[in-house]
Amino acid sequence: MTHSPPPDAGGYATISTRTAYENPWTRVREDIIIRPNGRQGLYGVVERGDFVVILPLWEGPDGPRVTLIRQYRYPIQKRMWELPMGMWENSPDATPEDVARGELREETGLVADCMRDAGLMYQGAGYTTQKGRAYLATGLRQGPHQREDTEEDITCHTVTLPEMQEMIIDGRITCMVTIAAFGLIRARGWI
Repeated sequence: MTHSPPPDAGGYATISTRTAYENPWTRVREDIIIRPNGRQGLYGVVERGDFVVILPLWEGPDGPRVTLIRQYRYPIQKRMWELPMGMWENSPDATPEDVARGELREETGLVADCMRDAGLMYQGAGYTTQKGRAYLATGLRQGPHQREDTEEDITCHTVTLPEMQEMIIDGRITCMVTIAAFGLIRARGWI
């Protein structure tokens, strides 16, 4: 049987697909495919909901400052420096800006007057469908955080913009989503 790929499928044709694993946050799918060279193969795909990442920017007398979070990440067994980020698996119809405002308030207690959408990014297009949007949050006010049980170990830290850049350069910040959001917002000339 010959399987022709759909238009714009990069020459790949999907023969079959099955769910290998699923929980409320993640679905792992296994596809049997025909590659552009005609050979059959297996492709594992991680499906996750869309996410947002927020760079909260304060204007202070000593220049711009950024609020980072520090959080334990179980899969790699270490605490990471990150920008606030997340997804709303229970509210799939929420706008990305609503999710960004909600995640910022949830993790840091910050409320922003202005949220600027810096653009789209894919988490890891070689293995997952997950994509997200980066936001610059300004006009910040501090309120109480609203962390979920899984986020109770988060701590917030405000650093200068040059210090955040140095943390990326010297390897203290290794979260690729944080680094990508910083780069996207910097490329737009917003920081």
